Amino acid sequence: MAVLIDGQVFVVNSTDHVKPGKGPAYTQVKLKNAQTGSYIEKRWRSGEEIEQAHLDRREVEFLYKEAAGAVFMDCETYDQMTIDPGVLDNALDYLKENTSATALVYNGSVISMELPSVVELEVTDTPPGIKGATATNQLKEAICQTGLKTRVPPFITAGEVIRISTETGEYMGRATGA
Repeated sequence: MAVLIDGQVFVVNSTDHVKPGKGPAYTQVKLKNAQTGSYIEKRWRSGEEIEQAHLDRREVEFLYKEAAGAVFMDCETYDQMTIDPGVLDNALDYLKENTSATALVYNGSVISMELPSVVELEVTDTPPGIKGATATNQLKEAICQTGLKTRVPPFITAGEVIRISTETGEYMGRATGA
């Protein structure tokens, strides 16, 4: 969702509904400015009016990275577009080539990217597991094919494909059929 505040477009990054013991409930919202990339936090009460920015959602496919940003293809028109890394935030950590995502477009320009909730990435580097280490919650660092660093259980080895949450960046399990 995107909102207009003082004529500028802000993309909603996260929301938290708060009901304090004293006083009315409110929603605490973290917003990203689509033009500058800076973040702000706003607090809105339930009765306040907010002007919503109407976004066009387009299915895109990640093709490759280049110096100017990342090149995506519109799945409907097959047009290629280069998207600035500032707009993408950390989305490229989760996207390998030929991965689909949803671009949020406002007035003809991409302002944000929606990723699938879970992606499957190959582990390219991780230290070997310690034999006999069976303690629970023991994790080691792993580097995935996109450069993403995450923590995985000790039994994961280089070359395995794992499932990672795009919201938290956490290991969710081994990929099925891999």
